[in-house]
Amino acid sequence: MSDRKPKPPATPPTPAISDAELVVMKAVWDRAPATANEIVAALAGSAEWKPKTIHTLLGRLVRKGAVACDKTGRTHQFRPLIAAADYAHAASRSFLGRMFDGRVAPFLACFIERADLSPAEIAELRRLLDGPKKP
Repeated sequence: MSDRKPKPPATPPTPAISDAELVVMKAVWDRAPATANEIVAALAGSAEWKPKTIHTLLGRLVRKGAVACDKTGRTHQFRPLIAAADYAHAASRSFLGRMFDGRVAPFLACFIERADLSPAEIAELRRLLDGPKKP
């Protein structure tokens, strides 16, 4: 008998989501569960897309495994299969890997040197970098 612990199931990789798909994905995150018509209505003011385009983007997100579609009669309800925070983390790590060899410090230095940060933003960054205060 082995003393090895079973490995936890591997987390599936976060799907690659295009900029257009991300606009739709944000609407799904904000409204889930939501019908296709609700998502189309939500994007009416911000995206100059026809409903067919939004339906196409929803279909792509379903095929990529980012969104689930539950059909009840003629109604399709969409819900995210990945959390917004998980996607943001994966996208951030991907960007850091491509641009800064995965290193956070050079990214922050590049960003801070060119950003016009308010004193409140600087204080927030300091708080985050210092981490939680120990009792």
